[in-house]
Amino acid sequence: MERAAGRAAFLFLLLSLTVAQNITENGATTLNVGVILHLKSLVGKIARTSILMAVEDFYAVHRNFKTKLVLHIRNSNGDDIQAAAEAIDMLENYNIRAIVGPQKSSEAKFVSDLGNKSQVPVISFTATDPNLSSINVPYFVRATLSDVAQVNSIAALIKAYGWREVVPIYEDTDYGRGIIPYLADALQEFGAFIPYRSAISASATTDQLEKELYKLMTMQTRVYIVHMSSNIASVLFKKAKDLGMMSKGYAWILTDGISNIVDSLSPLILEEMNGAIGVRFCVPTSKELHEFTTRWNKRFKQEYPNDPPSQLTIFGLWGYDTIWALAQAAEKVRMAEAIFKKQKDTKNSTSLGTLGISTIGPKLLDSILHSRFRGLSGDFDLSKRQLEFSTFQIINVVGSRPKEIGLWTAKGGIFRQTNENSSKTTNINSMPDLYQVMWPGEVYTVPKGWQIPTTGKKLRVGVRTSGYPELMKVERNPATNEITASGYAIDVFEEALRRLSYAIPYEYVAFDDGQGVNSGSYNDFVYQVHLGVYDAAIGDITIRYNRTSYVDFTHPYTESGVAMIVPVKDNRDKNTWVFLKPLTSGLWFGSIAFFIYTATVIWLLERRINNAELTGSFLHQLGIAIYFSFFADRERLDSILSRLVVIVWVFVLLVITSSYTANLSSILTVQQLQPTVTDIHELLKNGEYLGYHNGSYLFDLLKELGFDRTKMRAYDNPDDFADALAKGSQNGGIAAVVHEVPYIKIFLSKHCKGYTMVGPIYKSEGFGFVS
Repeated sequence: MERAAGRAAFLFLLLSLTVAQNITENGATTLNVGVILHLKSLVGKIARTSILMAVEDFYAVHRNFKTKLVLHIRNSNGDDIQAAAEAIDMLENYNIRAIVGPQKSSEAKFVSDLGNKSQVPVISFTATDPNLSSINVPYFVRATLSDVAQVNSIAALIKAYGWREVVPIYEDTDYGRGIIPYLADALQEFGAFIPYRSAISASATTDQLEKELYKLMTMQTRVYIVHMSSNIASVLFKKAKDLGMMSKGYAWILTDGISNIVDSLSPLILEEMNGAIGVRFCVPTSKELHEFTTRWNKRFKQEYPNDPPSQLTIFGLWGYDTIWALAQAAEKVRMAEAIFKKQKDTKNSTSLGTLGISTIGPKLLDSILHSRFRGLSGDFDLSKRQLEFSTFQIINVVGSRPKEIGLWTAKGGIFRQTNENSSKTTNINSMPDLYQVMWPGEVYTVPKGWQIPTTGKKLRVGVRTSGYPELMKVERNPATNEITASGYAIDVFEEALRRLSYAIPYEYVAFDDGQGVNSGSYNDFVYQVHLGVYDAAIGDITIRYNRTSYVDFTHPYTESGVAMIVPVKDNRDKNTWVFLKPLTSGLWFGSIAFFIYTATVIWLLERRINNAELTGSFLHQLGIAIYFSFFADRERLDSILSRLVVIVWVFVLLVITSSYTANLSSILTVQQLQPTVTDIHELLKNGEYLGYHNGSYLFDLLKELGFDRTKMRAYDNPDDFADALAKGSQNGGIAAVVHEVPYIKIFLSKHCKGYTMVGPIYKSEGFGFVS
C-alpha cells in the first residue's frame, strides 16, 4: 500500500511539473510546435520566414489569446532519417504537441508514423504525394494540394493542343512517382498515353542526366511533363538546352512543384527553361497579400543578406496560413490536460517505443480540421484533411520571367481573363483560348508533339515492280541484298518527304523477289499494309472503294480513268485523181455558175456603153466576156460597174483557191487514222478477245461488264500488248486492251504508230499511296 501511495504521489508530482512547464509568468499557456524544414533549400528558407512572421502577426492581432505557440525549428537537410531523428528529439525533450512540416513527402511519411504513434498532429504544407493519405496515418493533415489536383489541368492542355503522346520526366522519389498513375488515367480519358516514363534519381549525375536525355531524343515523342524539385530541374534544363532539346518542335510542361517557385529561380535558370509552360495554384489578389508581400521581401533580405533576391511563393503563404490555423485550434483546447502519457510495457523497447502519447492530440487534431478562414492564400479549409483546389494558373516562361497566359478550372476548362471582372470560357476540345505562347526556340507555332528521329524506327515502305518501269522499277542488289526503287511514283514519294519540315527515315521492302517477279495481285500488295507487314505502300496503286475499307489512301497523284487501246486503220486516199477530192460537186457547180454569171454581167454592162472589144457575132462577144473574167487586167473595161464586179469575183476566186490548196495539202500529208473499235460493248457483242494488265482489278471490272473469262487475256508489259494487238483477235491475239489512262499514255509514247486511245469508258480515282 505504501508503495502504491508513493507511486501515485510521484505521478501527481510529475503531472504537476508537466503542467507547470506550460504556464508562463503572465499566466498564459504555451503549445510547443516542432517545425521541420530543409533550411538550406529555397522552399525551406521562404517557409521559415513566413512561419516566423505568422506567429508574430497572429498574436499581434489576437493579444487576448491565452495559448501561445512556441516554435522549435529544426533542419532536416533533405534527409528522411534526420527529419525523423529531429522529430523524436523534440517529442522526447520538448514535449511538442504538433509538428509543422516536414518538407519532403518521403520525410512526411516517416514523421507521420511518429505522429500517429504519439497522437501528435503533423501538418505539412509542402508534401504533395497523393499516396500520403490520412487513411494510413490519421494524424497527418495536408495543408496544401495533392498532386492529383493538377493532373486534369495538364491533361486539358495536352488535349487542347491535340498531342497524343507525352513522356513524364519525374524525380524517382515518393513525390515524383506518386503523380504518375493519376496522370496516366487523366490522359487516357481522351486517348492520349504515356509511351515511356523517364525516372531521374535524386542523386543523378550530370552524365546520367545527359544519357537519359539522349535516350529521349531517339524516341518520337517531343512533349515532356517535368515533375521534380527545382534543384534537379535546373540541371535537367541546362543539359536539355545544351543538347538542342529547347528548340523548335519540343514542348515542355512544368508541374506546380516547379511552377510555384519559378518566380524565385535565378534568371539564368529561367533562360534555360525559355518556352516552357506550366500550371500552378492561382492565388487571389488582395490588399492584405500585397502588404504582407512588401513586409516579407524586407524581412527575407534581412535574414538572408547573401542570397539572391527571392519572391514569396505559394508555399510561403500556405506555411503562414498553417500557423494561423494551428494557433486558432490551440486556443480551443484545454492546455491543462496537455501531458504525455507513457506507453505500457516499455521494457527493453527502443526510443520509439518509449514515446509518450499526447492527451490533447485527438482534440487538437479535431480543432485543426474545423479551421476555416480566409487566409493570404485564399480560402483555407482543412475539413477534408487537405486543401481543395479552385483555379490553376497557366504560365509561359519567357526570357527571365514567367507570364500568365490563361487559367483553368474544373467547370470552365481553359480560359483567359479578358478583364479584371470577367472571363471568357472556351471549348477545351478546340485550341485553347490562351494568350500567345512562345515555345522553345522562340517560335509561336504549336509543336506537333512528335518527330521521327534519325536513330528511330524506320518507316517500312512496300514497293513492287510495275509492268511500266517508268512508274515503278524495283531492284535488289545481290551483294548487299539492298532494295532500290525508281520511277515516277518514287520521285513523287521522295519529293513529298523532302518537303516535310522533319526527317523520316525509311526503307523499301520488295513485294516481289527484287528481280521483277511479283508474288501476288495489287489487292494482295495493298492488304500487306493492313496486316502490318508495311507501314505504307507506294507505286501504281489504283484508289478503289473496296480497298478503303482496310487501308487509307493519299490524294491521287495521276489523272484518272479507264480507256481502251485499239488498232487504227489508215483512210488516206492514194488515187491519182485525189486533186479533185477537196472540191465537192456542189462547190464545183457553184463556182462554174458564179463564173458564168460574172461573165454575163460584164458583157451586159460593157455592151451598154459600146465597148470596142465587144464587136462581131454573139458567140465572139460571149467569148470576150468570159475572157474578161480571167484576164480583166489585160483587157480594157470601160464601165466602172464592170470593174467592181471583177474585183468581187477576184476576191471570191482567191478564197476558193486558198481553201482548195489547204484541203489538198491535208489530204496528201496527214494520215487519216480511224479506230477499228469505238465501243467496248461492240467487242462484247462480237465475241472479241480483250487484254488487261496482269494482277489488275480490271479483270473484275470486265467480268462485271459481262465478258467471259475465256475472252480475257492478261499481259505483263507494253510489248506483250503490242504483239497481241498486232496479231488480232482471230489469230491468237486481242482486238483491244482495257487499261488505265496513265498506262495508256506510256504505251502510246512507245507504240504511237498503229494504235489509239478510245474512251475513257470507266471512271477511276487514279493512283495513290497506301498508309
